[in-house]
Amino acid sequence: MVTAPPLAEFPWLHHEFGTRHSAPLTGRVATLRQIHSAAVWSVRQSSRGLNEGGCLGEGDALITNEPGLLLAIRTADCVPILLVDPVRRVVAAVHAGWRGTVAGVLTQTVRQMHTDYETNPMDLVAAIGPAIGPCCFEVGSDVPLPLVAGKADLWEANRMQLEQAGVAAIWTAGKCTMCQPGMFYSFRRAKETGRMVSAIGLRE
Repeated sequence: MVTAPPLAEFPWLHHEFGTRHSAPLTGRVATLRQIHSAAVWSVRQSSRGLNEGGCLGEGDALITNEPGLLLAIRTADCVPILLVDPVRRVVAAVHAGWRGTVAGVLTQTVRQMHTDYETNPMDLVAAIGPAIGPCCFEVGSDVPLPLVAGKADLWEANRMQLEQAGVAAIWTAGKCTMCQPGMFYSFRRAKETGRMVSAIGLRE
């Protein structure tokens, strides 16, 4: 697995960006049926399925302040982003493909954290995990992202979205999933492939 040094500083936090060799997650794990949207789920004690974990519905971001619950997303080129508010101890896991990025899934997640948990965006620490890099992400002119020689930079697009939302502490793994077949799955490289699981949660 890949970890983010800024998040590893919090002993009460579990986080990981999965690789193709990562062990399955254990315990209570909340997931979503990812649909490349800006839909955000705020998972509280009263939420359906919280005690058991599992798939809670359709969407692309999860937020919670419940200890002992892991929020997990699956990627194979899309960008996994983990957020933590160390002041109010709130965490989020975000799946951002190019459609979710254009839809503003990170903007909506930060806004929801503020609405539901009173998170100040300036307190947030963000980690952008392994994803297809600007070296390999060839797209057509129909993709509404900044392009350089026909390639898009999802890392930078999501970093800018975080900055515009008021987040200052942003770490980027800088690892391209398409470039490193021994470590990561890549849908664009293999077409049919597995998924990496990235997760974050408050320790009990």
